[in-house]
Amino acid sequence: MSTMTLREVCEETRVSRRAIQGYELAGLVAATARNDRGYLLYDEESRRRIQQIKLFQDLGFSVKEIAGIIDAPKEELKEALEAKISVLQEKGDRIEVLIDKARKMIEQL
Repeated sequence: MSTMTLREVCEETRVSRRAIQGYELAGLVAATARNDRGYLLYDEESRRRIQQIKLFQDLGFSVKEIAGIIDAPKEELKEALEAKISVLQEKGDRIEVLIDKARKMIEQL
């Protein structure tokens, strides 16, 4: 199985070193080994998990919320995602209203 250093994982996933270290502190992910120079190594499953955590964060879940859902049964995860979609949709609707109001203001200038 192919492993990567923390630096390589950061580059591949576009997740900062600090964020990955935070995920580790929260118990969400762990390095799978160390190389002969002592660098942390991550396997493919760890990299996939980091990408999943980042997606959850992009959706607006906190690290604490992610810890509660990442290994949850599929039905529980589905419910959490559906609830988050509803929240995001509401925010999107409010943003659309604000954009329309701003455009109307521009037209009046």
